[in-house]
Parts: sequence; C-alpha cells; structure tokens
Amino acid sequence: MVKTMVMRKRGAGFTLIEILVVMAIVATLLTIAAPRYFNQSDRAKEAVLRQNLAVMRDAIDKYYGDVGVYPESLDALVAGKYLRRIPPDPITESDATWVTVSPEDPAQGRVFDVRSGSPAHAAW
Repeated sequence: MVKTMVMRKRGAGFTLIEILVVMAIVATLLTIAAPRYFNQSDRAKEAVLRQNLAVMRDAIDKYYGDVGVYPESLDALVAGKYLRRIPPDPITESDATWVTVSPEDPAQGRVFDVRSGSPAHAAW
C-alpha cells in the first residue's frame, strides 16, 4: 500500500524533459507570431495615417472651393468647421507634427497640402 502511493506521487508530475520540450515549442511559436504582430501594428498605423491625410486634404479642397484661397493654417479648417479637430498623426502620436506645404503662389494661402511629420512617412 505504501509502495503504490509513492509510485503514484512520482508519476503525477511532469519531467524536466517534458517541460523543456513544451517550452521549446512555445518559444518557436512565439518567434513566428511576434514579428507578424508587430508588423500588423505598423500597418494599422499607416492605414490610419492614410485616412487622416485623406480627410485633411479633402477639408483643404473644400475650404479652397468655398473661400477661393487655401487656409492660412490647419486651425483655420477647425475654425471654419471643415474639421472638428486636427487629427493626430498616428506615427508621431501628436497633432502638432503635421508638415504643411504652401502653394506656389503665396497670395493663394499657406496650406496647399499636408504631410506626416514622421521622417519615414514624410513623402505621403
């Protein structure tokens, strides 16, 4: 009776080899899944950036169509109710890092286009 209880207690747990094998499998799966997760996060930020740029460019075009000149700043789009607020740049996580492009004719206003303040996405 005592001998069978001792045998049962020994057989109830996992061996060190079994635990190491499971840990190796989990580590292998993580090395496959982790880069995909981080790349997906970057792609999501880029999709939000594209959408924010499209919304602001559309607001700039509507402002130009209504007023006849481009806005003096992005804040003029908010003041004129073309935007509720200036959306944040999802890459830099700030609404103050947008880079504005002026038109060729300075008499036409100051904000012809808007671009991301992120160095990697400045050409968007």
